[in-house]
Amino acid sequence: MADLYYDYIAPWWGLLSPNMQDGALLILYLLPCLIVGFLVVRGLRPYALVRAMLWQFRWSNLVFVLLIAVSVALGVGLIAQERGLRKGTARAAEKFDLVIAAPGSEVTNVLATVYLHPADMPLLDGALYNRIATHEQVDFAAPIAFGDSFKGSPVVGTTVTFIDHLSGSLDEGKRFGSYFEAVIGADVPLSLGEHFTPAHGHGDGADAKAHEGSDFIATGRMKKTGSPWDQAILVPVEAVWMVHGLGNGHGLDEPEKLGPPFDPSTFPGTPSILVHAKQLWANYALKNAFTDKESMAYFPGAVLSQLHSVLGDVREVMSVMAVVTQILVTAGVLTGLVILTKLFSRRLALLRAIGAPRRFLFSIVWNFAAVLILAGSALGILLGFATTRVISGIVSARTNILVEVILSWPEFHLVAAFVSLTICLAMIPAFLALRRPVVADLRG
Repeated sequence: MADLYYDYIAPWWGLLSPNMQDGALLILYLLPCLIVGFLVVRGLRPYALVRAMLWQFRWSNLVFVLLIAVSVALGVGLIAQERGLRKGTARAAEKFDLVIAAPGSEVTNVLATVYLHPADMPLLDGALYNRIATHEQVDFAAPIAFGDSFKGSPVVGTTVTFIDHLSGSLDEGKRFGSYFEAVIGADVPLSLGEHFTPAHGHGDGADAKAHEGSDFIATGRMKKTGSPWDQAILVPVEAVWMVHGLGNGHGLDEPEKLGPPFDPSTFPGTPSILVHAKQLWANYALKNAFTDKESMAYFPGAVLSQLHSVLGDVREVMSVMAVVTQILVTAGVLTGLVILTKLFSRRLALLRAIGAPRRFLFSIVWNFAAVLILAGSALGILLGFATTRVISGIVSARTNILVEVILSWPEFHLVAAFVSLTICLAMIPAFLALRRPVVADLRG
């Protein structure tokens, strides 16, 4: 069997595009129920009786369809939501090729530097920054200094080059051109030209009076990035140093200079440095060059992959939960169908008494069950999509990471497998309905 697959099937399967392979799998999942349906209904026309039964017991049928829909929605939602969250976190980190920080936890640094979660981190000194910025393979090295906030929005000190790298052209306004100008993220509740004073720290522990007299003005707004930086306020790194009484990093002879190069002897320090290499391969050389006892160079994408591997384990658990749920629901559906057939057992007994073929009665019960299962599954897909959209909106609002959920092939494969299995097993209630005593059912 294995030789048959590798010799004949695998070569042709590899020629198909991913979408064609997924479509073929979908058809394969549905094939059993299509074959069963063809064999059960072939040569018969039970549809008028099935429609009458569906309408007569519409409220009971509706409850049954809703139960199936909720189950399918749960399975669809679990898989789609996990995938949307994984893609959203990856999208937020895609602009951060290589980050250099003080030795410590890479995960903590990623959360602080990429996702702007508050964290206390050691500072890198001016000599190290100068070595990084002047390296022959470095296109630019942008300091990222955080620790202040304004009404929940993190205030981050950096350079104009970093803004260009993160957002490209601005959505409106202009980049900062002096120490106390600021570029705001797409979702920051400030208007251009509006003044603000940052607080020291974040959340409830922020000291709103620590930087009194440091008046900033919003001069530009970045385009939406779908990351936590949409809530950030970017100011010159010199301004962050100055409001903390640390100087401007350029020396006394350059009191108004903005951006690199900085004076290594007066450089106050920065928690993280974003490095953009001139060539892709140089990132690996730079990582090796600046990973030592003084600094830690890492790829945020690699750290995120490690976190996603943990999420992958969670995804496996969620997938198992979805399958177990579907199995339990399948058992419940079959039990429910047996109960539902009792509602019209007298009508089936009457048809048997007047000589209706047993295969015709079997097809009535099976078609009735198939319609309920198909309707519940279709409604479940719609309900699952709507639910995940709502949950994604909540997650995006809480994390500032754009989580977009689009139903994909895995969800349709899950539903197709559920439909096929349940419709095939629906033959069991149909068989049981024919085994009921005619006389007893006629007496009601």
